[in-house]
This record gives sequence, structure tokens and C-alpha cells, in this order.
Amino acid sequence: MLRFALVGCGRIAKRHAELLGCNVIDKAGLVAVCDIDINKAKAFGEKYKVPYFTDMHEMMKSVDVDVVSVLTESGYHAKHVIELSQYGKHLVVEKPMALTLQDADDMIAACDRAGIKLFVVKQNRFNVPVVKLRGAYEQGRFGKLVLGTVRVRWCRPQAYYDQDSWRGTWALDGGVLTNQASHHIDLLEWMMGEVESVYAMANTALVDIEAEDTAVVTLRFKNGALGIIEATTATRPKDLEGSLSVIGEHGSVEIGGFAVNEMKVWNFLAPHDDDAEVMERYSVNPPNVYGFGHQAYYEHVVDVIESQTPQLVDGRHGRKSLELIVAIYESIETGKEVFLNRASGQCRLGAK
Repeated sequence: MLRFALVGCGRIAKRHAELLGCNVIDKAGLVAVCDIDINKAKAFGEKYKVPYFTDMHEMMKSVDVDVVSVLTESGYHAKHVIELSQYGKHLVVEKPMALTLQDADDMIAACDRAGIKLFVVKQNRFNVPVVKLRGAYEQGRFGKLVLGTVRVRWCRPQAYYDQDSWRGTWALDGGVLTNQASHHIDLLEWMMGEVESVYAMANTALVDIEAEDTAVVTLRFKNGALGIIEATTATRPKDLEGSLSVIGEHGSVEIGGFAVNEMKVWNFLAPHDDDAEVMERYSVNPPNVYGFGHQAYYEHVVDVIESQTPQLVDGRHGRKSLELIVAIYESIETGKEVFLNRASGQCRLGAK
């Protein structure tokens, strides 16, 4: 049994705690929680009947832990991962792993020095439709890739940002690209390949925050394909979709739903025997989108630690999608096309 502890008891921590604290994940259990807000820590601790702390160092010295999940504000991920690495325990960190490339590099270096694994949460890679799409990509069923598109049309009203003072700030959060759309950007790059350049525009349309709530990005991939990112939290009155489509010379696939979880289109020139089954099995919205993705992700973490299964998203993979996001912000701020091999790595994101 791997003993997990949580650092940060905010909104996202509820999903992690439900899985680890209710015996959902085989060979994993929750043993402690920590938050600087005593009321949040106490609520989680009492609900899952585990010790709770307001100081993560006190927790690490008091409880026998194998893995720590860092679920604090994005701008604090680097600080907390680096400080926790000294205890020699594996670390899970929510997306985005950091807000600056330097912080990401420092996190990777700290974990390398400590000889521990750093897992970056990218749970949508484990959605069953996404797994099927990746399989088709690896089999070469698309042939020459032509166009990849992600659309994040979600609703986050002012009340969402007003819940915590750090939301929507450049120092600790960023906007829709860094927060809500970061999973989709990761999937687009994972399916379409290395990005050569980006050109982006953004706006803060309907809420009072520092960062953007709406953005559009065009991408050119090194393989010649093009890409589009459409991301907004200004959809009203409710969430519309979180989708991904891949178009190639030999086929097209679109995954829709709220969180890239429903197969909408599965068309290939050269059919396979199981193609009809793909639409039958994966076109229905699963009962718990978030729970499923995170559950599969934690099962992967356990497999990697227990069985030395190859790690799907480590610190270096997490840095790769952050590098793309930083380049997008650089394009927004300069109004120019940004080539990733010549990007400065500098923007307002993560600026203290």
C-alpha cells in the first residue's frame, strides 16, 4: 500500500481525496492532508479520518508517507515541490507544473538530485477516447497530419474568480490558457507533434481578472500540419464543450463532451474490424468525467512506482507543454509569430 499525503486542500483536492481516501485506487491510500488554512485542512482530515496539518514540513516529519500530491496554487508548485523533494518521497503535482520555465527546470533538477519521480497530472491522456485516438496515431492510421484543433468553451463567472484572491492573477494562476485549457494544449501537442511556431491573440472579455478569459492560437507543427486552439471561460450561461479533433490524409477523429470524453467522429479510409465498436462504446458520456481521468492517472502512478511501468508524464513532459504555453503568451504580448526554438521564455506569467 502506497501512503499518499495531500498538500493543498482547495477545489481540485476534492477529486484527489475522494480517490485516495475512499479506497478507490488499488494499493494506494490517504494518510495525511495539509493546508495553511486550518479550516480546510481540518475539514479534509475529519472527512477522511486522517491527521491534518498546517505545515507540510511538520506533516512530513510526523507521518510515514510514500508519495505527496502538491495541489496548491499554480504559482507555488515549484516552491513546494523543491522543498518537499528533500524528504526523498515521490511527488505528484497538479497542472500546470509551474508558471515559468526556470521554475520547471528547478523542480526537475531537485527531484533528480533526490532520486525521486515527479508526476505531472495530465489525467485527460487516460480518457478512453483519447487512448483510442493515440492508438490510431501510433498505428499511422492518419497518414500525413493536416490539422489539429482543440476547443475549450467553458463557463467561469466572476464568482468563480472571487472565491480566491490568487485566481486569474499573473503571479499565481494565469488565465484560461494556463488553467482550464492546459490539458487540451497538452493533448494537441501529444497528438500532432513538435510545434514550430505560434501566433496568438487574447482578451479579457467578461470578468475582472489580470489574465485572459478568451484566447485564439494558430500553430504550425514541424511536420507541416497546422493547429488551432480556441479557449474561453466566457461561455454563457453554462459550459459548452472541451474537444479535440485530428484530421489527416487517411482519416478524421473528433472527441467532444465536456472534457474530451465522448467520441463524436471516428472515420478512416481503411476500416478496422473494431471501428464500429469504438463509436458504440465510447460515444456516451461517462458518469464521472473527472473521477475517471484522475482514477486512471493514479493507477498509472502506482504502476510506475510498484512495477517500474514507463512514466507517461514526468517533469520533462510537463515542461514541454509549459514551454508551448509560455511561447503563446509571448506571442500575445508581442503581437508577433513566435518560433519555439527562438522564444525568449519571458512573459507576464509567473511574474512576482
